This record gives sequence, C-alpha cells and structure tokens, in this order.
Amino acid sequence: MVFNQLNEMIQRVQQQEKCVFSFSSLSGNDNSEALPESIPSAPGTLPHFMEEPDDAYIIKSNPIVLRCKAMPAMQIFFKCNGEWVHQNEHVSEESMDETTGLKVREVFINVTRQQVEDFHGPEDYWCQCVAWSHLGTSKSRKASVRIAYLRKNFEQDPQGKEVPIEGMIVLHCRPPEGVPAAEVEWLKNEEPIDSNLDENIDTRADHNLIIRQARLSDSGNYTCMAANIVAKRRSMSATVVVYVNGGWSSWTEWSNCNARCGRGWQKRSRTCTNPAPLNGGAFCEGMSVQKITCTSLCPVDGNWEVWSEWSVCSPECEHLRVRECIAPPPRNGGKYCEGLSQESENCTEGLLLLTWYPLFLLSDIETASDIALYSGLGAAVIAVAVLVVAVTLYRRSQSEYGVDVIDSSALTGGFQTFNFKTVRQGNSLLLNSSMQPDLTVSRTYSGPICLQDPMDKELMTESSLFNPLSDIKVKVQSSFMVSLGVTERAEYHGKAHSGTFPHGNNRAFGTIQARNKATYIQNLSSISTTSELKTTAIFGHLGGRLVVPNTGVSLLIPHGAIPEESSWEIYVAITQKESSLQPEGTDVLLGPEVTCGPSDLSVSTPFALTIPHCAEVNSEHWNIHLKKRTQQGKWEEVMSVEEETTSCYCLLDPYACHILLNSFGTYALIGEPISDCAVRQLKVAVFGCLSCNSLDYNLRVYCMDNTPCAFQEVVSDERLQGGQLLEEPKLLHFKGNTFSLQISVLDIPPFLWRIKPFTACQEVPFSRVWCSSQKPLHCAFSLERYTPATTQLSCKICVRQVKGHEQILQIQTSILENERETITFFAHDDSNFPAQMGPKAFKIPYSIRQRICATFDTPNAKGKDWQMLAQKNSINRNLSYFATQSSPSAVILDLWEARHQHDGDLDSLACALEEIGRTHSKISDITETEIEEPDFNYSRQNGL
Repeated sequence: MVFNQLNEMIQRVQQQEKCVFSFSSLSGNDNSEALPESIPSAPGTLPHFMEEPDDAYIIKSNPIVLRCKAMPAMQIFFKCNGEWVHQNEHVSEESMDETTGLKVREVFINVTRQQVEDFHGPEDYWCQCVAWSHLGTSKSRKASVRIAYLRKNFEQDPQGKEVPIEGMIVLHCRPPEGVPAAEVEWLKNEEPIDSNLDENIDTRADHNLIIRQARLSDSGNYTCMAANIVAKRRSMSATVVVYVNGGWSSWTEWSNCNARCGRGWQKRSRTCTNPAPLNGGAFCEGMSVQKITCTSLCPVDGNWEVWSEWSVCSPECEHLRVRECIAPPPRNGGKYCEGLSQESENCTEGLLLLTWYPLFLLSDIETASDIALYSGLGAAVIAVAVLVVAVTLYRRSQSEYGVDVIDSSALTGGFQTFNFKTVRQGNSLLLNSSMQPDLTVSRTYSGPICLQDPMDKELMTESSLFNPLSDIKVKVQSSFMVSLGVTERAEYHGKAHSGTFPHGNNRAFGTIQARNKATYIQNLSSISTTSELKTTAIFGHLGGRLVVPNTGVSLLIPHGAIPEESSWEIYVAITQKESSLQPEGTDVLLGPEVTCGPSDLSVSTPFALTIPHCAEVNSEHWNIHLKKRTQQGKWEEVMSVEEETTSCYCLLDPYACHILLNSFGTYALIGEPISDCAVRQLKVAVFGCLSCNSLDYNLRVYCMDNTPCAFQEVVSDERLQGGQLLEEPKLLHFKGNTFSLQISVLDIPPFLWRIKPFTACQEVPFSRVWCSSQKPLHCAFSLERYTPATTQLSCKICVRQVKGHEQILQIQTSILENERETITFFAHDDSNFPAQMGPKAFKIPYSIRQRICATFDTPNAKGKDWQMLAQKNSINRNLSYFATQSSPSAVILDLWEARHQHDGDLDSLACALEEIGRTHSKISDITETEIEEPDFNYSRQNGL
C-alpha cells in the first residue's frame, strides 16, 4: 500500500516535469503549438495577481511597458492579441514574500508603436498575463494599448457674440479629435475660468460655456483650451460684448412760455441716460425735445378815463373833478395808471365871494386887497406855464425825428450829395441857431461820407450826434425810389469787394463757378497752408474787424467798445487739432472751435463773433447750442439759439451764426437733432494728381462739413500732396436717419481704363459720417490705364445716402499736366485784409451811424424806434437783449455789420429805413399841421 502511494507521487512529479520540459521546449520554438490553458495542479491555492497590466497609450514613437506580478508563480508569460509573446521579449524578476514564504514573480514586456500599427484587428491591440504554479494557472485582465494623438483643428470654434445685459450667453466648443479624449478648459482674457467660484457660469455641458445672465463684467475675449497627454490646443478667441441699450429718462417739466406776450412755445426734454447706451448699445429712439405752442396773457397797462365834469364851487372857492383807471383797467400784471385820480382848483380866479364871509371881515379892506392881488398873480403864472407847455408839446410833435430817414447813397460810401434844409428860424434845437437861414435855398455839401466833411465837423463840434436833429430832414434816395422815377441817383456807385461772390449766391465761400467767368479768381495755390489759423491786430477806441482768411470766421469790435487812450492786441484763432469738445449721443459739432482774446479784456459794448456752421437751419429739426470752454478745460452751455436771454445774442443765418458777446474765450456750436429729418450739409469734392508718370491714377473723394474752414483744410492738404480739384464741389444733404453713405465710381471708359477690384464702391457707416468732429471723410479710388497713350479720363462719381440725397460729379480731366485745364474757384479778398482798424472796417459811415442811433434810440409812440429798426432787419426774437443796451440801435447796426461783412448790402438797409420813413409819414400826415405839408412835399420832389 505504501508502495502504491509512492509510485503515484513519482508519476505525478514526472508528469509535471514533463509538462514543464514540454513548455520550455515549445516556448523556445516560434512554430510551437499553443501552451495549454491550464496545468494539472495539486489541491491548493492558484496564483493570484498582485499587479495586472493597465491600459496604455503610445506617445509619439516611445514604446510602453506592460507589467504583471503574481504569487505564487513559477512562470508568467504575456499573451497579446491571442498569441503568446516570445520568451526572449520577457524580463522576469523573482522574489520571496517574507510573510508567506511564497515565490513572487514579476514580468515586463515592451510594446512598440510599430507593433500596434501593424495590428489590424476588429478591436484595439490588447495583452494579458498568464501565471503558472504547482497548483494551476491564472489569467489577468486584458490591457488595451492605443497610439495617443490630438488633432490640430477644433471641430467647432467658439463664435463672438453681442448680447444685451442680463441676456444668456452660450459659447460652443467642440475640441479636436484625439486619443485619449481631450479635456476642455475655458479662458477669459487668458485667465482660467473656475465655474465653481461663479454660480452664473457653467462649463460642464458638453464642453460649452454658458453664462446664464450676462453682466457688463462678462465682456471679454474667450478661448477654449483642449489638452490630453499628447498636446494642448487653443481655439480661436471669441469676443463677447455685453451692451446696454439706451433708455429715456423722465420728461422734465414744461418750460415757461418763451413769449411774454401772445403766442409762443414751451418745451420739455429728456436724456438718453436711463441707462446711457454702452458698448455700442442702441441710442434711444424718438425725440429728446418736445415743443408745444402756448399763449401768454399779455399785460395790459391801466389807462385813465376822461376827467369828470367840475363839481360845484365849494365854500372854500374850490371845485373838484375825478377820473378812474378803467380805460382799460390794469390786467395780467399791467401797470396801474400814473398820476392823480382827482384834481382841485380855484373856481373864482382867486377872488372870494363876499357873501361867504362874516360882516366883521369886510372892515379890513387892506387885507382883502392883498388877497385879490396875490390870487391874480398866481392865476397869471399858471396861465403862462400852461401856454409854455402847450408850445413845447407842439414843437416836439413837429420836430420829433428830425432825421426821418438816412440817405442810402451815403450808406453805400460813395460820393453823394446831401441836402440839409433849414426848416424854421430861431429854433432852439438848431446846431447853429445864431446863423440866419435862407428859407428858399438849400445848403448842399458834396464829399465822401466815409471822411468827415465840413458839415460833419460842424455837427461834431457844436452838438452831440446822439441828440435828434429835429431841424434837418433827409429823405432816402434809394434804388426803389429810382424805379418809381421820383428822384435821380448819383452816377457813382460804391465799389463792391473784389473777389466776393455774386449777390444771391447760395454760399459765401469756395463755390466753383464756370471757368473764366470772373476777374477775381484764385487757384488752389492761393489757399494758405499755414499750420495756425490765427489773425492778430492792435485795436483802440475806434474798433475794427478781424478775419481769419477763407474760413468764414470773423470778429467785429464796435466803435467805443475799448476805452479811449487804450489799445489792446486782439486775436481770433481756429483750433485745427481734434476738438476737446466731444458731443454726446447723436449731438454734432456744427462748426470750428473758435478762440478770441485776450480773455482779460472787458468791453463796454458787445462785440460780434461770426462762426460758420453746416446745419440746415430748422427749429423743428435742430436744437442748436452755444458752448464755451472754461479755464479748467471743461465745456459749459452758454445758451440755446432759441432761448430768450439778456446775457448774449445768437442770430442764426443759413450758413453762419452771428453772436453778440461781452467776454472773450473759446466758443463752439453744438447741434442736437430733434428728429430724423435733421440735415447736416456736406460739401463733396474730388481731387486728383497733378501729374501721373505711371499707369496708376488715384481719385480722392472728400465729404466735409459745408463750412469754409473745412474746405480750406482739405485744399491745403491736397496742395501739399500735389493734388488738383477736378470738378465743381457740390452740396449733399445728409440726414440723421442712421442710413450709411455710399461712394462709387461709374462709367469708367472700357478698354482704356479699369478700376482695381473691390474698390468701385465704398460704403461708410452713418456714425462715421454724422459724428465726425472736424476731420473730413476721405475715400480713395485706384484706377489703371491700359497704355501710356491714354491721356484723358472721363467718369462719374456718385455720392449718395441710402434712402436720402444723391449727387453726381462728372469728371473730365487730362492726365498730362501741360494739357490740363485749371479748375478755379471764387474766394473772398479777406486774405488781403485780415485786419481792418477804424472807420474803413465798417460799411456804414460813422456820421450816418450816429444819426441813425440818435433817431431810433428814443422811444416813440408812433412805433418809429429801434424795435422797428430790428424788425426791418429780420431781427424778430429776443428783443429784450437789445432793450438792456445803452444804445439798442448801435448794437443792431453792429449785428448788421457782422451779417453783411462780405456783401455790404447797404441798399437793403436803405430800403428798410425808407419803409420806416414812409410808415412814419403816413402817421405824421394826420397829425402835422397844414403849414408843414408844403415843406414835406417840396423836400420829396427835390429828392430829399
């Protein structure tokens, strides 16, 4: 029995040795059969793996190492893709577990990139371990081996967005294909985003970035970052803009009615600040200013009714009469009647009735005689006083406005005849009352009014010119009267300014006329190229005028504005660099920024500053403001041109604003569009090169403000570049309707010229055109001729606003400079006389001006005063400003001088004075006596 057991053990050991031998011999042969899946084992524990092979990735060309560790294990071999790995490719290590005393075996193999790439199976390349022991075999898990990579291009890059505030932002990101799959991280402005720190941000949804409610701080550049074990990839940056659309504030209260009496208007306003538009948000739609008509109750001053009948004589020898202030009574704040409501006077001419006195008083005869004597003297004094007052009133009514109207021939500055006729002898108001006048012969003086003639010297030495000349009547000798055949006008006419535009031209600067139509024509070379647009001169008590040449900017210093025996160096300049005044919203800088000084000079009468503008004047579409820069560099509003104020005065003409001011400084005009119909006038001009040596030729199109200084700047720049004006500039009405501007070249001659691709039409956004402060808009077009033999260019330039105005400029020019016809333009001759001092600076002669002021400054019940003078000169608003001046007529004439500095239209002033004279004569015919009527008619027939 023992023998049998021993024999079984020997056979079992032999069998195991045979199996091991067989395994060893097979493993050394590449063509050997597969190893058995299991080896007969004795009862006990099978090998268990302490470490199994893990999934691995081959990076670039570096092989990976798979390892296996099992206990107890006699042998461990790797099996990859169903085939045994050769024994020589294994690296084995043996050790002893100190705790159990069992044998521990660890095996390593290398897997190369080539092995993985050569495998073409239905699944990934895989390997597993098989471990043997005396008790049997065990298998490990399968470990896959893959080649790691990461593509360069993202399958979807995030796209930039413009999102309103509190809107949702979703940025999509699909990372590049890769093994293993790439991890995604978001960056904002190159800083990682941690969604755990901000509940408003979520980055977990399929690699996308979600911002639930956009905030202003969420604006920025966002980048999607993808990374795996191979590389990192960055997506294109996506710009996110969180914008805020503008919102209107509440309406202000309605302003007071601008008219103190009668029909006017009142307004209310709101601002686009609730909130203000940010980051390109839309500006508020609608009007910022609303106007409605209003009617103010006119104050009615009280007036006395007629006196009542005298009462019965009282015992005190007096009787009374009364009157009431009810014809009409004062209403709406009108003044109460001035004077007494009752009068009393003696009813017995100073003699008391004896019946009223006691009998004992009759004994005192001497006392009664004295009373009678004194009463008689008092009555005589009163009678004389009444007579003197009556005569004075009569003379005043006859002598009022002795200078009815002014001779228009004197106003033109020519050598005209003035007829001064003495009306009455011995009048106390005559300047030389001691002289015995000849009532039959008129005294006639001839001489230039711009100089003091002998009569002027006599007037100035004998009496003040501000006093009404009651005994001199001068009738208007105007073109209107000539047309009626009433009088003959002198043959000599005032000389117009050379180089000025024809009367009635729609613009007073830079307008191109037909070639060779005028004597005073300048080429582009005559335009100043100085870097500083400034004019300076020294002025004294006589005043004068400063003009910045070819810019439309001028400064008028009236006579007497500067104190006597003092002089000042006064300047006026235009800011050429970018203006420091930055309009808000859709507000527009309508003209140049003008500085006049010195700032510490104070004047006694307002000076006139003229600033050109580019707005199409319409109070329903524009709200235009005058602003001034403070010493701290900030801008503050002085007034709106529609306001009623006594601090300054703005008169808005179609192309310029004339401002009456008392302080020097820096001023600018700002336009606030009230509706989409507000028009900004642009001047369109085309320039080309003077010479062309190559086949290329450039056309430069400018869209500039329709102001002289803007045109001056463009011409100066083009002259430095060797440019030439190719066609007459045209006017474009650019509306504030948010539509863009298109500029295109049309009708290029085929086979002779071609325009370079993508340059035939250029579109400019609305904001670029509308909100540009001072720099002109410039577009260039590149043309190319096919051969040098082509010397003529003919084409059209179309400038149009989408859904707006359009202008076509016809270009016909020669490429060769010696064949080119020079395009000329009219210009003022103010460049020759930028500063004029004294009487020559004014269109109205000084002596005539003084007579006008003396005539119209005095209030008159018939309406012939400075208010009528203002009305006849188209000054119908803010008359309260002139009422505060010491001489309203003088300020009105200063304003006239500023408005007519180029045309010198004295005929219009003379006609206005003639109309006033005719109006006054109709009233005077009713009140004057019949004795004066022949003198008046005689004067009119003789041209007085």
